Amino acid sequence: MSGALAAGRRDMDFFGVAVIAFVTALGGGTIRDVVLGNYPIGWTQHPEYVYLVILAGLATTLIARFMHHMKRVFLMLDALGLVAFSLIGCNVALQLDYPPVVVIMAGMLTGISGGVLRDVLCNQVPVVFCRELYASVSLFVCVLFLVLRGLDWDSDLITLVCFGAGFAFRMLALRFAWKLPTFSYQQRWD
Repeated sequence: MSGALAAGRRDMDFFGVAVIAFVTALGGGTIRDVVLGNYPIGWTQHPEYVYLVILAGLATTLIARFMHHMKRVFLMLDALGLVAFSLIGCNVALQLDYPPVVVIMAGMLTGISGGVLRDVLCNQVPVVFCRELYASVSLFVCVLFLVLRGLDWDSDLITLVCFGAGFAFRMLALRFAWKLPTFSYQQRWD
């Protein structure tokens, strides 16, 4: 939905909406799989994902005018998606026996890359680099996931704790507008 809405803010046609929705939803996992050498790429084995994403993107064009009424729900679902994709990315890298730093990066790539691609294709500075904490939430979830695994916790409990902590962190970041310090450099090299 965020991809479709971003395409709509750029006055894209329905093909553009479908492409941006697809890249936003499945781009992170695609990048992760390519970087990790994990073939075949996930969505190629599950074409129903493609249909679902494109239908959701096109359906968003029908309900977009009502989205401002659902902003809070949308942000909550987005936070849950961020945590879920981050954990999926970590699990994929673990199954491929990558070291912890790669597991963390794979989780983050999965969690945030779709949004980065969306923003780049829509000619915007990626939101994750300049607004409230988002990528930091993904990093937190990935590190927490590995720490709890290292403590030999039950996998279901790890998932539950990561979802709860990651969701709470993201919601608090939104509520209180937490963000990292920004770097601004304006000097010219004439």
